Amino acid sequence: MAKVSKNAKVAQRAANIGSGRDFVKVVKSVKDPKTGRYTYKELMIHKDKVKEFFEQK
Repeated sequence: MAKVSKNAKVAQRAANIGSGRDFVKVVKSVKDPKTGRYTYKELMIHKDKVKEFFEQK
């Protein structure tokens, strides 16, 4: 089996920008003000926007 250099892996990663590996599934619990029950909001978002998702009210 041939070895792949680190530089080749970095170049391959740069070529795959926008692929599915850049997205993550996030789950946020949201409390209903009337009943007090929790529901869960699930989304697939870009990994760079995770912090913004959890800061939303």
